[in-house]
Amino acid sequence: MPVQATKEVRLPMSFQPRPIRTLLREWLLPRKTQHQLRSQQQILINGRYQSINTDVHGGDRIWMHFTDLGIADQHYLPSQAFPLDVLYETADLLIVNKPSGVKSHPNRPDETGTMMNVAASYLAAKQERPYMIHRLDMATSGALLIAKSPAVVAPLNRQLALKTMQRSYIADVRGRLEPSQGTIDLPIGLDPTDKRKRTVDYDHGLAARTHYQVLSRTATTTRIQLTLETGRTHQIRVHLAALGHPLLNDPLYDSDAALEHRMHLHANRMTLTIPFTFIRLSVPAPLKD
Repeated sequence: MPVQATKEVRLPMSFQPRPIRTLLREWLLPRKTQHQLRSQQQILINGRYQSINTDVHGGDRIWMHFTDLGIADQHYLPSQAFPLDVLYETADLLIVNKPSGVKSHPNRPDETGTMMNVAASYLAAKQERPYMIHRLDMATSGALLIAKSPAVVAPLNRQLALKTMQRSYIADVRGRLEPSQGTIDLPIGLDPTDKRKRTVDYDHGLAARTHYQVLSRTATTTRIQLTLETGRTHQIRVHLAALGHPLLNDPLYDSDAALEHRMHLHANRMTLTIPFTFIRLSVPAPLKD
C-alpha cells in the first residue's frame, strides 16, 4: 500500500515571493512527488488550488497531501531496552545520541533492542513512527537522525546526497598522527578475506575522501576531528587503519583492541536544513566517556 502523508506549512513573513514550482524544488521534493501534487491538485494555497506558476508570499499557508511518497513503509517492534537520549526534536524529525554497542536498525522483523526499536517505543506514546534516514556502525556513538513523518524522508535523503547535511566526528587513534591536518583520499572496496570488513581497493573500490584535523596528542594517541565528503561503509575506520593509525579499540581494524572497551569514534555534530523551511540547524552530540 502506498505511503501517504499530509503536510501544512506557513511561510515566514520574511519569505521572498516566488512561484510554487520553485519552492517545491527548493524543498527538495522529488520530481515524481511534485508531479503528483500538481496533477492530483493535492496542493492548496490558502485553501484553494492554484497554478504552480503562481507566486507565494510570506504568511501564505501551503497544504500538501502526498498520495504516494514512493518509500517503503517501516515497522519496528517497540523496545524499552534503554532510555532514548533526545538531542533535538520537531514535529517531523528526531536527533538522538546513539550509545556505542547498539545497532542503528534491526536486520530481521522480529529483532529488538536497536535504535529504531527504542525510537518506535518513544514515538508510540505520541502515535508517531520512526523512519530511518542513515545509520551509524554498531561500535560508533553519537548523533543519529530519525524522521518522524514519511513526508520528510525524501528531502532528508536528498540533503545527504547533495552533501548539504554535514556530520562531524571525534576520534582517538593509535600513535601520533602527522601532519596536523589533511585529506585521506583512498578508494574503498570489499575485503575478500573477511566479509565483515572493507579495505583500500585501487582497482575496484569506490572513491572515498575524509578530512581530518588534529585536536590533541598524547605520547601514544591522537584525538582528531573528521568530516566526510563521501559516506562509504567503514570509511573512517578503513582510512585511519590504512594510515597505520587505527581507531582505538576498533574490533575489526585495530589489532591491539581491548574488546571490553568501546571503539573511540563519536559523531559529535549534525548540521542540516529543517525540511520545508530554510532554517539551518546544527546539533551537538556530547561525548559520554
